[in-house]
Amino acid sequence: MKIAIVGTGSVARDCYLPALVEAEDVQLAYQSRTSARAQECAARFGGQVFESLEELVSWGPDSVFVLTNETTRGDVLAQLVPLGPRRLFLEKPLIARQGQDNVTEADFLEARQLMARAEAIGCDTAMIFNYRFFDQSLAAARLLEERDFGRPVQVQALVNYACWSHCIDLVLHCAGAAETITALDGAIPHRHGDSEAADVAAAVSFDSGATGTIIGTWAMDFGFPLFELTLGFERGRLHFRGLDGDLEVLDYGAAAKRHEVLALTRNTSRWDQYRASFAKSINAYLQSLRDGAPPPVPGRAGLAELQFEAALRRSAAEARPVAVDGELSLGGKDAP
Repeated sequence: MKIAIVGTGSVARDCYLPALVEAEDVQLAYQSRTSARAQECAARFGGQVFESLEELVSWGPDSVFVLTNETTRGDVLAQLVPLGPRRLFLEKPLIARQGQDNVTEADFLEARQLMARAEAIGCDTAMIFNYRFFDQSLAAARLLEERDFGRPVQVQALVNYACWSHCIDLVLHCAGAAETITALDGAIPHRHGDSEAADVAAAVSFDSGATGTIIGTWAMDFGFPLFELTLGFERGRLHFRGLDGDLEVLDYGAAAKRHEVLALTRNTSRWDQYRASFAKSINAYLQSLRDGAPPPVPGRAGLAELQFEAALRRSAAEARPVAVDGELSLGGKDAP
């Protein structure tokens, strides 16, 4: 199985390639705007380097992993899609030209156009969204399959912008597509490193009938949990806290009501959990290629995440509720 890597920065080197080299049936190739980095990856992880996207696609990869920065990913995809790759595996957020904390409506519209072009040539797209593969997330998915919690009814999310697109994806994955968003911008911007953004808060209704709130901010210390997410159902509630926090389960639908806490072993840091989630997401995707099955997380999940952000920003800018799909349609196939 041939896997092509576009973009050989720290995320590729630290989170993707260590998992990919463990797969015995994978051959690797690289293309990067910084050729020296691609050469370093080839020397460390094996594989060959191509100087252009045209040469890389001509190699005949089973999938192209697009791991460039979100600020330049749109440019790379605009060059890559016309070359006719069979499959794309995409980092998140799909496109964010001003950074992940300042996604704009223009980012969504650009991504929608690129996704339509990929679908028109029969290119299958998938997203990483590795937070779905945290141990807590996988345990929650199993519980929701095994127990009768009923339909989702409430969502509450407090999110550091470093986790923003992931948590929006988790909310949409668990609560359904957003129908209406009413949002407000905070008055005081906060900084993290070179990034600066004001807080944003929104009330959301979902097509499942659930309602909820979400807050995005940089004003959360990195030494503490970076997000808190509560999902309420008719007969139960799930609470997540951070990259390696406990999963709290309130099961009030069972005859014997239960309050459970599922925890990781305490010698595992949150960054170990973070890196491990990449391996699980990548391995699940590779297995879908071997089986000829749909990807675990479709590319349209990334488009739906950007749609949510575009509607949120429009609502805050225009001080009114936004009908999400009515005003900012995903186009083409149904949303995930």
